Amino acid sequence: MIDALIQMAALIGCGVLWRFLTPLVVAPATGRQVITSVVYVLFLPALVLDVLWQAPLGVDSARIALLAGAGVAAGLLLSGMVYRLLRTPPALAGALILAAAFPNATYLGLPVLEATLGTWARSVAIQYDLFACTPLLLTVGVLVASRHGTAPAAGNPLKTLLAVPPLWAASLGVVLNIFDVPLPDGLHRWLGMLGGAVVPLMLLALGMGLHWSAMRRSTLILLLPVIVIQLAIMPALVWWLGAGVGLDPAWLVAVVLEAAMPSMVLGVVFCDRYQLDTGAYAMAVTISTLLSFISLPLWFGLLA
Repeated sequence: MIDALIQMAALIGCGVLWRFLTPLVVAPATGRQVITSVVYVLFLPALVLDVLWQAPLGVDSARIALLAGAGVAAGLLLSGMVYRLLRTPPALAGALILAAAFPNATYLGLPVLEATLGTWARSVAIQYDLFACTPLLLTVGVLVASRHGTAPAAGNPLKTLLAVPPLWAASLGVVLNIFDVPLPDGLHRWLGMLGGAVVPLMLLALGMGLHWSAMRRSTLILLLPVIVIQLAIMPALVWWLGAGVGLDPAWLVAVVLEAAMPSMVLGVVFCDRYQLDTGAYAMAVTISTLLSFISLPLWFGLLA
């Protein structure tokens, strides 16, 4: 795993350098937005369709969704109680609750699992995210953000959920898989070519989204619950529950590593939309991502 993390860190470092050098006079925020948009609309749906069309789907898929949902729910409840006890300002509390509850299951989890466990683990990362994390983010996460933010409430969260391209690709892939429709070789190669761009582009965009602009002592202290929940409590809970529901040992390793991922990058979009503390959220992503390069090998060592 260490070699894989070093390679990924190098790609993330390229994104960080982009923030300072701004090559081709392209602003980091603009470049990141373009990259993530193309990945979100084209490359990631292609990867999702290719993987889920061929993945072994069954009882373990339901277990993965259950464990992912339990991890997110625990993060929401624990962080909500902590920041309520600390009487944290609503905009800051909302940002930190999202940071504590939703892991970077695809943008970092997918490349980590693929590089560490093999290509079979891509389906675990995709199912963990699209069968639980993304639906919960676009429903419960939106409600949390709207309650703590000052922006006007958005439309029906379910309508937002239905407008997610990777979810449509996942639904199509599952249907084709269930009905045992053969995947044509030409289409498989084309989807593989598109999907191959996902990992390097996601890591590059992740690096472009890391920054220290909100570094304040008071904020750093409040980030501690986020770090503990995301990198320690959530994977421990998922490991315990996964062993209890009888998940296949190899899949259990992948699921626990998914639960141990740092805060998701795309939460910045929700902070902007609902006028939460975007700077604090970005700090949570930055610090949790850096610390995950220490915690992930530790979790892998325990699991192995």
